[in-house]
Amino acid sequence: MTPDLSGHTVLVLHAHPDDEAIFSGLTLRRLADAGARTVLVLATAGELGGSRVPLRPGETVPERRIAELERAAALLGVSRLVLLGGRDSGLPGGPGTAHPRALARADPLLLARRVAELADEEGAATIVHDDEQGIYGHPDHVAAHRVGALAAELTGATAYRTTVDREHLHVSARDRHLVHGAARAAATPFGRATVEIALAVTGTAAQLDVKRAAIVAHESQLAPDDVPVDGFAAAYGYEWYRRSGPPGVLDRLGNAHLLAAPRT
Repeated sequence: MTPDLSGHTVLVLHAHPDDEAIFSGLTLRRLADAGARTVLVLATAGELGGSRVPLRPGETVPERRIAELERAAALLGVSRLVLLGGRDSGLPGGPGTAHPRALARADPLLLARRVAELADEEGAATIVHDDEQGIYGHPDHVAAHRVGALAAELTGATAYRTTVDREHLHVSARDRHLVHGAARAAATPFGRATVEIALAVTGTAAQLDVKRAAIVAHESQLAPDDVPVDGFAAAYGYEWYRRSGPPGVLDRLGNAHLLAAPRT
């Protein structure tokens, strides 16, 4: 049964456009379906992602990626979309990390104060952000963790730290989740062992279809064949979180289940 989450607001922070759909699309859609207000905050416009499709005359990669983000956010029922204005840092050790505006070089406390102010303005008692490893070690994901964790500390919000269950993916979706290729590109490990994860969120077949549509909306980065319908549920049918603080809104989602004691 879908809980009534009317009156609750959840702030979800991600590093790049498409992260919101890949790692928390089901969660966002389920929260919206339950009546919660969702505020999606993107730290960068994914400038260094390039584009696999031709841009329109005069269009830039950030403009295309933000337009795709807006389409995905609408599919996921996002109530408000906020851009922090950081610059994509690129892969670990790459030249993008040295750019003066790179998110990896930004003052995390300064950005955290902005996120905390936004959470206070919206009355968000829950903040979702990347885990300590940045899911797969990308500098911008690690930065998103630092910003989100500090914002949660400043506001006293319950923090859900986004990750993936690498054991589940090894068994059910070997090399079929986008995080596998991302981790190879970054030359970093990814995810957590099942015992380290506090909460897994899943959804209905219809909600899973929306999640796939939201991923595919990022056509500059992904082709439909990158997330084939066959096996999509096995790879993307769960979204995983560690948690800091007491059980919060995400724990109330109808088919969420605790996998381990929460870790702080």
